[in-house]
Amino acid sequence: MGSFARALEDFFTLHGLALPTDQAERLASGRRHRRVEAVPETLRPAVAAFDVFRMRAQDRARRAGTRPRSNHTLEAALATMRDLAIFLIDERYKTDWSLVDVHDIEAFLAVLPRARKRRLTVLRQFFRFARAQKLVLVDPTRGLIAKEANGFRGQTLTLDQQRELFRRWTTEEHVHPHEALVGMLALLHGASSSEVRLLQVTEVDHLAQSIRLGKRPHPVPMDPASWTVLQRCLAHRDAWPTENPYVMVTKGTKAGRSPASTAYLSHILDDCGSPPRMIRSTRLVDLVNTMDPKLVAAAFGMDSQATLIYLADHVDAGRLPAP
Repeated sequence: MGSFARALEDFFTLHGLALPTDQAERLASGRRHRRVEAVPETLRPAVAAFDVFRMRAQDRARRAGTRPRSNHTLEAALATMRDLAIFLIDERYKTDWSLVDVHDIEAFLAVLPRARKRRLTVLRQFFRFARAQKLVLVDPTRGLIAKEANGFRGQTLTLDQQRELFRRWTTEEHVHPHEALVGMLALLHGASSSEVRLLQVTEVDHLAQSIRLGKRPHPVPMDPASWTVLQRCLAHRDAWPTENPYVMVTKGTKAGRSPASTAYLSHILDDCGSPPRMIRSTRLVDLVNTMDPKLVAAAFGMDSQATLIYLADHVDAGRLPAP
């Protein structure tokens, strides 16, 4: 009955037969209340006061005709404060806002590095409010920058994970040849999905057992394991009656001359449980941590800056298993 009443109300409001109610505002108020209530009890009063302060600012902006913060923005800010409060209690064992320091904030921001800028904006607003209310003496967000220093922040595979994938692609016959090729070239040769997708049959040198990958200035020598996987992929291609020039041929491309779609490549490694970017990053991190990054950039035919972002001294990239 409630949903029917809301639908009827929406109909009359939409057609100008009734004035809109405050239903949206009441729903937004309920969402904010739930976020505040989710904050641990010892830290909740300050977050509740922050919510009241922001709601007053929204009301003033509406009356002044300026741009007020949307309900979604206010709710997202409370969600950030809820997450910070839970983090402080569970991970940092701090039950008072006055005990929070810059290291706590950095640790919290590191949990979701991609949301650093958005979260830091909210934290700055809260601690400015808290300092004005004498809840803290020092603003722990002061001096923090929204942009992280350039550096690798992605995930890499452990040595055991690399060995498991290596065995999967070289010994398990049920694995699709395309998965094995994309995986092995990423794991051992740092090949991107695009480089493998655009690899043509004419770029395979059977005499030298090497291939041409992307914009790399020199042919890439194949180790025995990678060469075996490549031959298996070529045999799979030869089973199709096709004139397609690419090594990887699918049902959708066998009748034409276009490469496999990017969507196909994006899911080719789903069964192994490791995305292509993570596998390739593991190889690149290992290379730039053991060699001159500029030499790696030159060998891969990429701009040096594009390779330098993979530097990560804090990542202990294991050596790849021997073929």
